[in-house]
Amino acid sequence: MAASQRLPLPSLIGLLAALGSTGMLGGALYFQYLLGLAPCEMCHWQRWPHIASIVVGLLAFTSFARPGLAATFAGLAVAALAVTSAIGLIHAGVELHWWQGPQTCTGTIPRGLSADELKKYLFGARMVRCDDIVWSLWGISMAGWNAVLSGVLALALGFGLAGGAGVVRR
Repeated sequence: MAASQRLPLPSLIGLLAALGSTGMLGGALYFQYLLGLAPCEMCHWQRWPHIASIVVGLLAFTSFARPGLAATFAGLAVAALAVTSAIGLIHAGVELHWWQGPQTCTGTIPRGLSADELKKYLFGARMVRCDDIVWSLWGISMAGWNAVLSGVLALALGFGLAGGAGVVRR
């Protein structure tokens, strides 16, 4: 019998969530450090739920002896994937100018500043804008891909977890 057949479903789902988030986070770090595409503030927001998904997904995996606890951790990992997907969708909307993003990363300059205040604001402003698309594939930005891939993974794992809820023994 294969190892995955002996592993309780919640532990397997937690492992898959952790692996999926590791891949997505690894891709972001690849673009940042190897391709030189600096992340904006909203890009960083999308990374935190991936980190949470990795941590609680691994906790679900290591809790295989307690399937009820593993199911709780797996549910949290899936929820973190859904959160990063939602943030990615919001970020993609900012990039496509469907709505305005946070002032701290869309380059909007406040009105009514004195020359000294304007100088201070400009020198302290972030240079990476959230409303610029710096890379895309098939017309979808990195934020959009994060929304799509994380959302599909969250749905698939969530349905798997819900479908297996009847077989989880506490």
